[in-house]
Amino acid sequence: MIITTTPHVEGHKIVDYKGIVFGEVVNGVDFVKDFAAGLTNFFGGRSGSYEGELIEARENALREMENRARQMGSNAIVGVDIDYEVLGQSNNMLMVTASGTAVVIE
Repeated sequence: MIITTTPHVEGHKIVDYKGIVFGEVVNGVDFVKDFAAGLTNFFGGRSGSYEGELIEARENALREMENRARQMGSNAIVGVDIDYEVLGQSNNMLMVTASGTAVVIE
């Protein structure tokens, strides 16, 4: 399946619009990752534990969106947008939402 942020797929004609599809993931960040990120914040540098969590959540949201588009009979998703939010009383939840338009291309 072709997934793109552009409104069309170069070299292909969109022959059917199936609708808007979403993939949502909410991941909790555990104490160990929070602690490690706190040390990184104190000493400086990049937080590998948070980056890994972010990458995993984004990949899962895209995969979920792709599966939903496939169930609709689509073979491509155009106009993809990815949003990130922190949730929870202690801001210890990460929500990633991927959305786009499921289409059929030839």
